[in-house]
Amino acid sequence: MNEPVLVLNANYEPLNVCTTKRAVGLMMTGKAELLLDGRGVIRTASSSYPRPSIVRLSYMVHRPYPRVKLSKREIFRRDKFVCQYCGTRSSSLTIDHVMPRHRGGSHTWENLVAACPACNRRKGGRTPQEAAMKLAKQPMEPKASAEYLFGRLLENHDEWATYLRGW
Repeated sequence: MNEPVLVLNANYEPLNVCTTKRAVGLMMTGKAELLLDGRGVIRTASSSYPRPSIVRLSYMVHRPYPRVKLSKREIFRRDKFVCQYCGTRSSSLTIDHVMPRHRGGSHTWENLVAACPACNRRKGGRTPQEAAMKLAKQPMEPKASAEYLFGRLLENHDEWATYLRGW
Protein backbone atom coordinates (compact mmCIF):
# COMPACT_ATOMS: atom_id res chain seq x y z
CA MET A 1 0.00 0.00 0.00
CA ASN A 2 3.04 2.29 0.16
CA GLU A 3 3.98 1.98 -3.52
CA PRO A 4 4.34 5.40 -5.21
CA VAL A 5 1.54 6.61 -7.49
CA LEU A 6 1.89 9.52 -9.93
CA VAL A 7 -0.84 12.16 -9.46
CA LEU A 8 -1.74 14.23 -12.52
CA ASN A 9 -3.72 17.46 -12.67
CA ALA A 10 -6.92 17.62 -14.74
CA ASN A 11 -4.81 18.79 -17.72
CA TYR A 12 -2.42 15.80 -17.29
CA GLU A 13 0.33 17.92 -15.73
CA PRO A 14 2.33 15.95 -13.13
CA LEU A 15 1.58 17.32 -9.65
CA ASN A 16 2.84 14.92 -7.05
CA VAL A 17 3.72 11.39 -6.06
CA CYS A 18 1.62 9.83 -3.31
CA THR A 19 1.14 6.41 -1.76
CA THR A 20 -1.23 3.76 -3.10
CA LYS A 21 -3.39 4.18 0.00
CA ARG A 22 -3.83 7.91 -0.67
CA ALA A 23 -4.53 7.33 -4.37
CA VAL A 24 -7.21 4.73 -3.60
CA GLY A 25 -8.78 7.18 -1.14
CA LEU A 26 -8.88 9.87 -3.86
CA MET A 27 -10.50 7.41 -6.27
CA MET A 28 -13.09 6.22 -3.73
CA THR A 29 -14.21 9.79 -2.97
CA GLY A 30 -14.49 10.64 -6.68
CA LYS A 31 -11.67 13.19 -6.59
CA ALA A 32 -9.48 11.19 -8.97
CA GLU A 33 -9.84 8.68 -11.75
CA LEU A 34 -7.63 5.72 -12.52
CA LEU A 35 -5.50 6.20 -15.63
CA LEU A 36 -3.17 3.24 -15.40
CA ASP A 37 -3.08 0.17 -13.24
CA GLY A 38 -0.93 -2.85 -13.78
CA ARG A 39 0.10 -3.74 -10.29
CA GLY A 40 -2.65 -6.23 -9.57
CA VAL A 41 -5.62 -5.65 -7.31
CA ILE A 42 -6.39 -4.68 -3.73
CA ARG A 43 -8.78 -7.15 -2.15
CA THR A 44 -11.21 -6.29 0.64
CA ALA A 45 -13.75 -8.50 2.36
CA SER A 46 -16.53 -7.53 -0.07
CA SER A 47 -14.80 -6.45 -3.30
CA SER A 48 -11.54 -5.83 -5.13
CA TYR A 49 -10.10 -2.65 -6.63
CA PRO A 50 -7.34 -2.15 -9.21
CA ARG A 51 -4.03 -1.00 -7.71
CA PRO A 52 -3.21 2.34 -9.39
CA SER A 53 0.06 3.44 -10.90
CA ILE A 54 -1.18 6.78 -12.30
CA VAL A 55 -4.28 8.74 -11.25
CA ARG A 56 -5.71 11.97 -12.66
CA LEU A 57 -7.56 14.51 -10.54
CA SER A 58 -11.09 15.28 -11.70
CA TYR A 59 -10.64 19.00 -11.00
CA MET A 60 -7.94 21.54 -11.85
CA VAL A 61 -5.48 22.51 -9.12
CA HIS A 62 -3.92 25.93 -9.66
CA ARG A 63 -0.51 26.16 -8.07
CA PRO A 64 2.49 28.43 -8.34
CA TYR A 65 5.38 27.39 -10.55
CA PRO A 66 7.47 24.91 -8.53
CA ARG A 67 11.08 25.63 -7.62
CA VAL A 68 13.83 23.24 -6.68
CA LYS A 69 14.78 23.62 -3.02
CA LEU A 70 18.37 24.68 -2.38
CA SER A 71 20.13 21.81 -0.63
CA LYS A 72 23.47 20.06 -0.72
CA ARG A 73 21.99 17.03 -2.46
CA GLU A 74 20.33 19.16 -5.15
CA ILE A 75 23.58 21.05 -5.85
CA PHE A 76 25.38 17.72 -6.35
CA ARG A 77 22.53 16.54 -8.57
CA ARG A 78 22.59 19.74 -10.65
CA ASP A 79 26.37 19.38 -11.12
CA LYS A 80 25.99 15.63 -11.88
CA PHE A 81 28.26 14.69 -8.95
CA VAL A 82 31.30 16.15 -10.75
CA CYS A 83 33.81 18.64 -9.34
CA GLN A 84 33.23 21.92 -11.18
CA TYR A 85 36.94 22.83 -11.08
CA CYS A 86 38.84 19.68 -12.08
CA GLY A 87 36.01 17.58 -13.55
CA THR A 88 36.53 14.44 -11.46
CA ARG A 89 33.54 12.34 -10.42
CA SER A 90 33.71 11.63 -6.71
CA SER A 91 31.54 10.34 -3.90
CA SER A 92 33.17 12.68 -1.38
CA LEU A 93 32.28 16.07 -2.86
CA THR A 94 31.99 19.30 -0.88
CA ILE A 95 30.14 22.54 -1.48
CA ASP A 96 32.17 25.59 -2.53
CA HIS A 97 31.07 29.22 -2.53
CA VAL A 98 32.32 30.78 -5.78
CA MET A 99 32.45 34.18 -4.10
CA PRO A 100 33.50 33.39 -0.49
CA ARG A 101 30.98 34.20 2.25
CA HIS A 102 33.45 36.39 4.14
CA ARG A 103 33.73 38.58 1.04
CA GLY A 104 29.99 39.08 0.64
CA GLY A 105 29.10 35.91 -1.27
CA SER A 106 25.59 34.66 -0.74
CA HIS A 107 24.20 31.19 -0.16
CA THR A 108 22.33 30.96 -3.49
CA TRP A 109 22.19 28.67 -6.53
CA GLU A 110 24.36 31.09 -8.49
CA ASN A 111 27.15 31.06 -5.88
CA LEU A 112 27.34 27.37 -4.92
CA VAL A 113 29.09 24.57 -6.81
CA ALA A 114 30.20 21.01 -6.14
CA ALA A 115 33.95 20.66 -5.59
CA CYS A 116 36.28 17.84 -4.60
CA PRO A 117 38.05 18.39 -1.26
CA ALA A 118 41.41 18.99 -2.96
CA CYS A 119 40.06 21.76 -5.22
CA ASN A 120 38.08 23.31 -2.36
CA ARG A 121 41.26 23.50 -0.22
CA ARG A 122 43.30 24.83 -3.15
CA LYS A 123 40.78 27.60 -3.83
CA GLY A 124 40.42 28.46 -0.15
CA GLY A 125 38.91 31.87 0.59
CA ARG A 126 39.67 33.30 -2.84
CA THR A 127 37.64 33.74 -6.00
CA PRO A 128 38.28 31.32 -8.89
CA GLN A 129 40.13 34.04 -10.81
CA GLU A 130 42.46 34.78 -7.87
CA ALA A 131 43.15 31.05 -7.44
CA ALA A 132 43.70 30.62 -11.21
CA MET A 133 40.92 28.03 -11.37
CA LYS A 134 38.18 27.89 -13.98
CA LEU A 135 34.59 26.74 -13.46
CA ALA A 136 33.34 24.05 -15.85
CA LYS A 137 30.01 25.89 -16.21
CA GLN A 138 28.34 28.91 -14.69
CA PRO A 139 26.15 27.84 -11.74
CA MET A 140 22.44 28.57 -11.98
CA GLU A 141 19.15 27.40 -10.50
CA PRO A 142 17.85 24.25 -12.23
CA LYS A 143 14.48 24.39 -13.93
CA ALA A 144 11.83 22.55 -11.92
CA SER A 145 10.55 20.39 -14.76
CA ALA A 146 8.49 17.33 -13.98
CA GLU A 147 11.28 15.11 -15.27
CA TYR A 148 13.79 16.79 -12.93
CA LEU A 149 11.48 16.65 -9.90
CA PHE A 150 10.27 13.07 -10.34
CA GLY A 151 12.98 11.73 -12.67
CA ARG A 152 14.75 9.59 -10.10
CA LEU A 153 11.52 7.58 -9.70
CA LEU A 154 11.49 6.72 -13.43
CA GLU A 155 14.01 3.92 -12.90
CA ASN A 156 11.33 1.74 -11.29
CA HIS A 157 8.26 3.13 -13.10
CA ASP A 158 8.74 3.19 -16.88
CA GLU A 159 5.02 3.76 -17.45
CA TRP A 160 5.35 7.29 -16.02
CA ALA A 161 7.78 8.44 -18.73
CA THR A 162 5.14 9.62 -21.22
CA TYR A 163 3.55 11.91 -18.61
CA LEU A 164 6.79 13.25 -17.12
CA ARG A 165 8.70 13.96 -20.33
CA GLY A 166 5.84 15.85 -21.94
CA TRP A 167 6.00 18.65 -19.36
